[in-house]
Amino acid sequence: MMRKETRHTGKTSAKAMISSASRSAVRRVASMMFVFSLLAFVSLACSKDDDPVDNDLFVGQYKGHITYTKGETHIDAKDGKVEVVKVGKNYNFIFSDDIPNLTGVQFEKEGENTVINIGSDEAHLIKIDESTLFIAYTKDGEIWSANCSR
Repeated sequence: MMRKETRHTGKTSAKAMISSASRSAVRRVASMMFVFSLLAFVSLACSKDDDPVDNDLFVGQYKGHITYTKGETHIDAKDGKVEVVKVGKNYNFIFSDDIPNLTGVQFEKEGENTVINIGSDEAHLIKIDESTLFIAYTKDGEIWSANCSR
């Protein structure tokens, strides 16, 4: 009996290469479209004219003097930044300069364009509007402060 010997050259057909290349290109284009759409959305959400009071979704950066104290640790940044992210009634404050973040803070409307955190008192005060952020907040022996604008 004679056996037919076949050799595999390891070459991929041109048709398979084109198909693979076009799938890869489509994926790249789709990824780029997603990234550009996301950037456009974030740009609109971060407009300096945006007021956190009027939006269920808000992202804005405030710059100014921020501090944090816990025990012997004290951080003082005169040119600090606070990224404010609001989803619904919950606000998250993401601080620069290795200051721990404040998350899940709820607010209520105070006046026309200002919100103040629920349960505010001398130890828990956060006020925010479209142009200013003021924080004087104490929790579990930690103290955050911010006097910022955008």
